[in-house]
Amino acid sequence: MMSLQQPILRTDVSGMPLEWMTYQDAVRLYHLDQVAYTCGHTLYRVHGGYSARTGLRSVVDVNSIIATAGAMQTSLKGHPAYRPPLNNATLFRRDDHLCLYCGERRPVRELSRDHIKPISRGGVDTWSNVVTACKRCNNLKGSRTPEQAGMQLLAVPFAPTHAEYVYLQGRRILADQMAFLRAHFPRRSPLRQRLESVTD
Repeated sequence: MMSLQQPILRTDVSGMPLEWMTYQDAVRLYHLDQVAYTCGHTLYRVHGGYSARTGLRSVVDVNSIIATAGAMQTSLKGHPAYRPPLNNATLFRRDDHLCLYCGERRPVRELSRDHIKPISRGGVDTWSNVVTACKRCNNLKGSRTPEQAGMQLLAVPFAPTHAEYVYLQGRRILADQMAFLRAHFPRRSPLRQRLESVTD
């Protein structure tokens, strides 16, 4: 039986990935008749109460991917200028938990957010100006640029699209959910290339 902790991928009616949700939230959308269509396979069969009129018990089959009617915010998330919020958890996943200076993969407790152009020198806290760095390398670099510190970046930082951001936020992503998300990654996405190299 599938763990009840397995998240459901919610999309808008055009198929744009929006977020992860619990099965309880998904059942609520089914009940409110807001699910336009489903993809993937059935994860849960949820039994409800009995109808006083018919005596039949309600049953909701919850799929791994559900499409719902979205708001205006939905279309904005698919816009090329959209930038998802920056946080350490998704930054570290973007960089595969690697220090982009020494190249070593580290546990989260040993990682930090480094500003390529330091804030003290006019740098900004944006996806294109931050990388994952182990605490040792971050301390070694200090308030200098990589060039000034003689430390070469191993990869070019990038801002994920919303679909990539949803992937980076995911836990226990199922194969059908992963295939759906990958189809929405840009063709030249570093994340797409990383995932394809793992599956090849």
